[in-house]
Amino acid sequence: MAYKNTQEVQINKVDVKSDNTAAPLHILHLSDLHLENISISPAQLYEKLKQEPYDMIALTGDFLDRKWTIPKLVPYLEVLNDLKPKYGIYVVFGNHDYVLRPHNFKRLKKTLENHQCKVLQNANDQLIINGRSINVIGIDNYSTGHSDIEAAYQGIHQGYNLVLTHDPNVVLEMDDYHFDYLLSGHFHGGQILYPKAYHLVKMGKLPRMNMIKGLHNHKGKSFYISEGLGQTGLNIRIGSRPEVTMHQIAE
Repeated sequence: MAYKNTQEVQINKVDVKSDNTAAPLHILHLSDLHLENISISPAQLYEKLKQEPYDMIALTGDFLDRKWTIPKLVPYLEVLNDLKPKYGIYVVFGNHDYVLRPHNFKRLKKTLENHQCKVLQNANDQLIINGRSINVIGIDNYSTGHSDIEAAYQGIHQGYNLVLTHDPNVVLEMDDYHFDYLLSGHFHGGQILYPKAYHLVKMGKLPRMNMIKGLHNHKGKSFYISEGLGQTGLNIRIGSRPEVTMHQIAE
């Protein structure tokens, strides 16, 4: 049963209200593929997602942590490209990606870039949609000390701030940095909740605040924590499911 749970991918849809600075934006969000332990094939993933048009795909880190898994990423990236997101695929890295040795990490990054992914390591990109500015801000992984919020926000324009990051604990460090919406992952929704996710207490302040999955708000700013698509450690889930999320940002 615990392994079977890993095959039951849930598709969650989230409607995000915004002020009039945002253009309508339909975002497909995937996090924590953990390709060493993933129970959905690229073809199965495509079948689940092909029915809808997407403006953007956001991948929020933890693709893999073994160099020999890098080729396994390619068919998943091909499938995401087949979905033809209007404004492309944006990527940030997670703590497991940084387990790779530097030359293998470069291979991972190059593989992503070779498949039309825009990799944001404490950097941002501007989209103009219907005459409105959307700042896509990528903050590198917080738990491994790679995040630099100031650098990520460098040179941004007036507009809607969409932040992509892996470890959502970084929101507690962002009182001086405005964001309208933030997408993250990292906690796997607990992955093994039996009887509850005691093991998450070592993963920062948010789990101790009972923020491990779904939509949350901190000081008036909204953020979403994905349960992730793959598993880490054992390829099982108890009390959680793999997740793909579709976020509809409306005017």
